[in-house]
Amino acid sequence: MSRLLLRYSTAVLVVLIASEAASGAVVMKAVGGEVSFLLDKPLPPPVSSICWKHKNSDGVVVKAIEWDEEDSFSIPNPRFKGITTLDNNTGQITITDLKVEHSGVYTIEINSKPLEQNFNLIIKEPVPKPVIKIEPAGNPDVVYLACEYSETIIWKNSAGETLKGSPTTFGESLTVKKNGDPKNFYTCTLDNGASSETSDRVYERDLFSGSGSGSGEIVGIVFGIILLIIAIIIAAVILYKRNKNVKERVDEVFPCIKGSYTPANTGAEMTDDKVKQDKQSADVENPNPSPTTDNTNADVENPNPSPTTDNTNADVENPNPSPTTDNTNADGKNSNPGQAC
Repeated sequence: MSRLLLRYSTAVLVVLIASEAASGAVVMKAVGGEVSFLLDKPLPPPVSSICWKHKNSDGVVVKAIEWDEEDSFSIPNPRFKGITTLDNNTGQITITDLKVEHSGVYTIEINSKPLEQNFNLIIKEPVPKPVIKIEPAGNPDVVYLACEYSETIIWKNSAGETLKGSPTTFGESLTVKKNGDPKNFYTCTLDNGASSETSDRVYERDLFSGSGSGSGEIVGIVFGIILLIIAIIIAAVILYKRNKNVKERVDEVFPCIKGSYTPANTGAEMTDDKVKQDKQSADVENPNPSPTTDNTNADVENPNPSPTTDNTNADVENPNPSPTTDNTNADGKNSNPGQAC
């Protein structure tokens, strides 16, 4: 109950805050901030002196700043020196670089007579930036968001709606259910009446596994990288094959690549290679091939050849051949075979 009363009173005080506070207002400011108190009525002429006084929580009253026609401005208390100014035409006082010690009640005196107006200033330390903690709920479609603070905690979603949290020992907890929208987010705002801070957004896609397009985005990125690599490889191969300078340079740097992208042998080229190999084999087996028919085989198949077909066999059968029959012997003995014919 006391906690609720504290929050309710803080909300009421926030409504009363203004940059130039009206009389009787309770003003809450953060340390390091600035405040101005302005009278709700013009100063009654003639004005010969103005004095602002400060009363702290212990009841001690000191002069914050004063002005009179003879001595002009004066700041007798070191607590307000260098940070306090006074407008002697309107009576407005301004205090900068506020500290907790500046908290208290401020009153004003005109021509040494106090006015009924007063201002209650409360200085607080600025709130820290909250961090939302994610706690499992035992249900894959439900999680708890926790925000720790001793004063006002405000939960909101991405639609700007204010959500109701549940009080805990150190702050508040918000129950979040999966709604299938990965772009939906939640924030936690801390407010002490003097300052406020909001947490970073917590997206639903980070709260539930497989929510929305989070995994899809990852797959898309990976697929895009693969396509880019393939495109680079294709471009490199085309450049290698079409640009002679590039090919020579690559072959020098990477000799193992040389010849990897030459056109494959066609069937005709392979046939030619086979014929060449067979011919080479034949040359090895018969180093002095006869340009005409194989007479050796002919001798075996035809033991009685005609004189004009196999002269060698004819020489064997006829040891005394006529000059016109054995051309081989005639050629060997006569350097002019034409005469024999």
